[in-house]
Amino acid sequence: MADIEGFPPIVSGEAQVLILGSMPSEVSLLKQQYYGHPGNAFWPIMGALFGAFPNLSYERRRAVLLENKVAVWDVLQSCQRHGSLDSNIAWASIRTNDFVSFFAEYKFIRRVFFNGGMAEKVYKKHILPGLDQRFAYLEYQRLPSTSPAHASLNLAQKIEAWKVIRQPVVK
Repeated sequence: MADIEGFPPIVSGEAQVLILGSMPSEVSLLKQQYYGHPGNAFWPIMGALFGAFPNLSYERRRAVLLENKVAVWDVLQSCQRHGSLDSNIAWASIRTNDFVSFFAEYKFIRRVFFNGGMAEKVYKKHILPGLDQRFAYLEYQRLPSTSPAHASLNLAQKIEAWKVIRQPVVK
């Protein structure tokens, strides 16, 4: 099993909200795009909330997120995994991204949203204990996964749950 490397973040110095996934799927890795699987609800949700519709070019979708002060990244920098399911990640292989440096650089980020349970679980276990008091202002919330594997909610229900990311950031 070879190491899978994630992507650099979609982020600007104006970002106020960070959406964290776990690791890109095989399809996303092939396309070199966050949430590249056509069955993933991420871009339809971002379309409904911000106008970053799936039919736009990837570069335009990224730009719309940045215009709306939304950043996207993954908790994992690399891991070993068969297929695309988070449940297939080899725990002993995970390497997390450097969030101390990230939050120090992107000082306007106040709210962190987890795209599903695995991102939250890994973050709380491997990242949160290493964040010092400088980052105590961060607020966290898990949202329903946009993955096609998470089918307990339909698209309208996911959009409704994700609307919280549009709430103004209190400084």
